[in-house]
Amino acid sequence: MIRNYFKIAFRNLAKNKLYAFINLFGLTLGITCCILIGAYIFDELGYDKFHVHADRIVRTSMEYSTGGSVEKYAMVGTKAGPQFKRTFPEVEDYVRVMKYPRVIGYGDKLFTEENFLYADTSFFKIFSFAFVEGNAADALNRNDKIVLSQSAAKKYFGKEEALGKVLKVNDKDFSVSAITEDVPGNSQIRYDYVIAYNNLSAAATEQWWTANNITYLLLRRKEDIARVQQKISAYMKTGEVREEYGAEGNDYLTYNLEPLTDVHLLSTLEGFEPNGSITYIYILAVIAVLILAIACANYTNLATAQAVSRNAEIGIRKVMGALRYQLFIQFICESVLVATFAVMAALLLSTQLFPVLNTITGKQLSAFLLFGWKPLLFLFVGAGMTGFAAGAYPAILLSGSGIVKILKAGFSMSGRGLKKSLIVFQFAISVFLIIATTVIVQQISYIRSKDPGYDKEHVLALPVDSRSKLDYEGLKNEMRLLKDVNSVSGAYSSPVQVLWGDAINADNGQEKISLSINAIPVDLDFIKTLGIKLEAGSDYTRADLQQLMENNSGQYAYMLNETAVKKIGWTPEQAIGKTISVGEARPGVVKAVVKDFNFQSMHEPIGPLMLFLEPQWVRNMYVKISGHHIPATLRQIQAKWEARIPYRPFEYRFLDDDFNNLYTAEQRIAKLFIIFSSIAILLACLGLFGLAAFTTVQRTKEIGVRKVLGASVSGIAALLSKDFAKLVLVASLIAFPLAWVAMTRWLQGFAYRVDISGWVFVVAASGALLIALITVSFQAIKAALANPVKSLRTE
Repeated sequence: MIRNYFKIAFRNLAKNKLYAFINLFGLTLGITCCILIGAYIFDELGYDKFHVHADRIVRTSMEYSTGGSVEKYAMVGTKAGPQFKRTFPEVEDYVRVMKYPRVIGYGDKLFTEENFLYADTSFFKIFSFAFVEGNAADALNRNDKIVLSQSAAKKYFGKEEALGKVLKVNDKDFSVSAITEDVPGNSQIRYDYVIAYNNLSAAATEQWWTANNITYLLLRRKEDIARVQQKISAYMKTGEVREEYGAEGNDYLTYNLEPLTDVHLLSTLEGFEPNGSITYIYILAVIAVLILAIACANYTNLATAQAVSRNAEIGIRKVMGALRYQLFIQFICESVLVATFAVMAALLLSTQLFPVLNTITGKQLSAFLLFGWKPLLFLFVGAGMTGFAAGAYPAILLSGSGIVKILKAGFSMSGRGLKKSLIVFQFAISVFLIIATTVIVQQISYIRSKDPGYDKEHVLALPVDSRSKLDYEGLKNEMRLLKDVNSVSGAYSSPVQVLWGDAINADNGQEKISLSINAIPVDLDFIKTLGIKLEAGSDYTRADLQQLMENNSGQYAYMLNETAVKKIGWTPEQAIGKTISVGEARPGVVKAVVKDFNFQSMHEPIGPLMLFLEPQWVRNMYVKISGHHIPATLRQIQAKWEARIPYRPFEYRFLDDDFNNLYTAEQRIAKLFIIFSSIAILLACLGLFGLAAFTTVQRTKEIGVRKVLGASVSGIAALLSKDFAKLVLVASLIAFPLAWVAMTRWLQGFAYRVDISGWVFVVAASGALLIALITVSFQAIKAALANPVKSLRTE
């Protein structure tokens, strides 16, 4: 019996090739989107879950308040991990990790490596990175040992044996003690090289405030997280500890615990890499479901429409004694068969599209993951459920008709309300996605075009380490002599993302102010090189530098931004010459007030910022070039670099690239929205095309009569198109408030954002209507141009 059902199903598919193709193609495209989005979501949700102790590992983040303002950082001091292990029995172990680029050499090979970690010896005990050679127990038990990933070992040693080989790290020798597999793509901690944390000078002392590393705790039980959090909060409030870290009044310092597996999607604090967003996961999941729903709606609409062509088959089956449930099973089998074919086609299509998905998302997902027994079982069970969902209504409709009614008058085309509802549903989704995509693209364009308050164009950033700093002044002076170099300076961190936190004390004449503030140690000409505007005061001069070096007055010269000055209670003019201090030390005067500029992502409002002259803290050299003859200028800069700093490869980045990288997640989401909204519109139009084709065939004789009576081609086309046009307009009206609410909430995540303009809704509705009319008009015009004699001669 089942075999007979599938045989009939094959015959019906072969008989109605156009509708079979539309259904198969639509479901294939919908399932393919679900597979690709599902693979991305699965990877995001699986971040760091491959560690054996993942449910017992927590990241320790720092929170402190100075003068009422609260600051939070993923970076913490060197003391947090050791002290918590000593104090709380629930803490089994800790690991401090610091990521810092280093120059590595072997023979004639010399590279600056970004994925370089300093870590405590417990690193490989807490985290479950797989070893290829060596073992976790003694991989980092000496300061002269280094652990490599497989890719790093191949890069330096090729097919040679790597264990025991010596690499130079900033001119210090390290022996390769172990090789691990490459870090999985869904890991927050990514490395190619790891050496012992004790190689850092910071490891010699334990301090609460040296917030330069990320600390993880391994708890004895996962149930202990809440208990340990309470204990840490209470411990940091004790008088002895408050005195130790220097809290006064209502100021405080504490630490928060974040479960490792929650950090990537739920934390607002970035660690070694930008975090993901659970909001985007929800959005993509909804898009996948909506696209599949459109494909199912297509099937339901076309299957219902085709019911009129199966009068004889249904009537004869009922006369021969077929029961309602048997007919229902037959039609469900047809639907499941189409869905099964669609899943197989979607699997093949997905394997070809995985490289495209990886390019868009920056991931390294493998299509082979789809062919495990669990994914395959899920897909084919899903095919059955999809087939049932898409075919249930047509099956009920077809199997429930009475024998006499079918044989006397044929199958009446019922379910028109559902058919119209499904068209409205499809185009409501399409209009919603068009609006969402337009707003996202607008916001990304706004971010990229908005003036951040400094000049990021044609500014090169070059790394400066402790050794190259010895040649820093000479290199800077030589670069200034180049024809197309406008200015050269340096700073501790990039103006794109300032990570240095401090606190200043000031007196505004009415009260003493203590203010948490971001800070950038800078060199001379930093203001000039970055094009930062001064609101009041003057730029640093060589006299300021000379005074700092000689320390004649013991005072610093500070620059504050407008926000900092406003929080203190001064105007920019009033601030000039006022005395401030950083903590209890580093007293100085305000030399200038700079106009506010975005020194963090535009998700965050501009906060207080301080610049202070301190060339010894320079970690980045900034070279402003004219923009003319860029390749030649880069070659000249490289020549100067290699002549003075031969021990470090010439590697640079442009500041505007750093700026754009802050919004990588949004740019990827924008691309995904453009692709999937286009697919949703294509599927909706595909279903509309099939339904319009079927409707036109059903009205062939009516069209013939109208033509004989003098109806024009345009009149007939308008007649056939207007009903569909009304449905698209209704869909637009439904989509408008949903899109407005959704995108308003999304934009609230940005401190600086576009307004949602009315024209976006008009364009979205007009675009959907135009696409629908073109789709329907193709069939309408074709029918209107047909010879009426052919359609009427059988009457």
